Amino acid sequence: MSDRASSDRANRHQVNRHQASFSLGNKLVRVIWGTTWLLLGRFSPPPMWGWRRLLLRAFGARIGRGARVYGSTRIWLPGNLTLGNGALIGRRVNLYNQGTIRIGRHSVISQDASLCASSHDVEHPGFPLVTRPIAIGDNVWIAAEAFVGPGVTIGDGAVLGARGVAMRPLEPWIYYSGNPATRLRDRPRLR
Repeated sequence: MSDRASSDRANRHQVNRHQASFSLGNKLVRVIWGTTWLLLGRFSPPPMWGWRRLLLRAFGARIGRGARVYGSTRIWLPGNLTLGNGALIGRRVNLYNQGTIRIGRHSVISQDASLCASSHDVEHPGFPLVTRPIAIGDNVWIAAEAFVGPGVTIGDGAVLGARGVAMRPLEPWIYYSGNPATRLRDRPRLR
């Protein structure tokens, strides 16, 4: 095979490693959102739950009645967020929701926890972004500094202990702890 033919074949299979994962419009919305949250939400007093719900809804979040979000929470894109009635997002929680994150009714995400709904295709030479939704059921507790990875579903009533790491589905009404999250015991159902 000639050098030119092999060069042509190589050029056809080149991957643009710097191709943007998101549109210019998406980036502009996120800049406007980040600025709005910084100026109007980030430093608002803790009891101003309604004000922060209003800001999140204005940017497309679906927020249930009585849901509470602290001002120090980091939310990548409100339009990819759904919070059920009475859900609580604690201080300094990181909702890295490039993909969708749905948190059920009366669920608690405690301080410094991270939920990440995206990753990268490490087997592709371009390392493209891959989004995978996170679904958290009702009456779930994600304890302090825990991590929930892309594509994870957490069943109703499950508990992920402090600094636990969930990279696979967690069954309903069970206590989990550790890295990776390991089943500890059943949790009594709430009345």
